[in-house]
Amino acid sequence: MEKTLEQYQSVIAECRLLFENKLKDYGAAWRILRLPSVTDQIYIKAARIRTLQESDVRKVDEGETGEFIGILNYSIIALIQLEYGVVEIPDFTIEKSMQEYDIQVDKALNLMQNKNHDYGEIWRDMRVSSITDLILQKLLRIKQIEDNKGKTIVSEGLDANYLDMINYAVFALILLNEKN
Repeated sequence: MEKTLEQYQSVIAECRLLFENKLKDYGAAWRILRLPSVTDQIYIKAARIRTLQESDVRKVDEGETGEFIGILNYSIIALIQLEYGVVEIPDFTIEKSMQEYDIQVDKALNLMQNKNHDYGEIWRDMRVSSITDLILQKLLRIKQIEDNKGKTIVSEGLDANYLDMINYAVFALILLNEKN
């Protein structure tokens, strides 16, 4: 578990740096995105990963790694939007954005540690393609919950699904790093 924690933190550090650098380029423009728009951005990234996994030909020189980073960062954006709502004009500074980023990462890390305890590290025996499919399944669930105006009868809510996708993306990135 100690190795997993180190790898998890390393992946998060890479994703966090990219998020922070994009904030410096664009500001917190993402604050205007409605939740279904964020979900669709994640869906596009997951669908592209699946296409890359099923195709031998790539016409754009960007691989799975960048898309998994995008899934992770957009999932964090979704959690922040869930908590703070949508605004007409970006209202977060870089510092506030990064503070909120870290809060969501802590939630995901705590969830991963609890689930990893109960499930063992079974994810290490999974294929990255299976993790991609699980992310796509989560996205379809989220879309349905969004269509139901956030209501569920017996299922987990939106936040739980986004947190799971953060952790699935981390696991995929760890597995991809180990292959290289």
